[in-house]
Amino acid sequence: MATGKIRYWAAAKDAAGVAEEPFDAATLGELMTKITQNRAELARVVRRCSFLVDGSPVGKRAHDQVILAEGATVEVLPPFAGG
Repeated sequence: MATGKIRYWAAAKDAAGVAEEPFDAATLGELMTKITQNRAELARVVRRCSFLVDGSPVGKRAHDQVILAEGATVEVLPPFAGG
């Protein structure tokens, strides 16, 4: 189990109601389950999001396979419009 912080951007920030919060989770999949529990709007938004873990894109990797290190920073990035 790792502790760290999760940062929300744009629509994810609005849905979460905070810009960032601490987390306690072993994998990105576990973290997604925890942050969306009882937060239906955030759950809806994160389904469309991409993620960075310590600055590295998660890409198409299964979230349950993305191990979070102690002190990790997870960025939740909704799709952005524009160029």
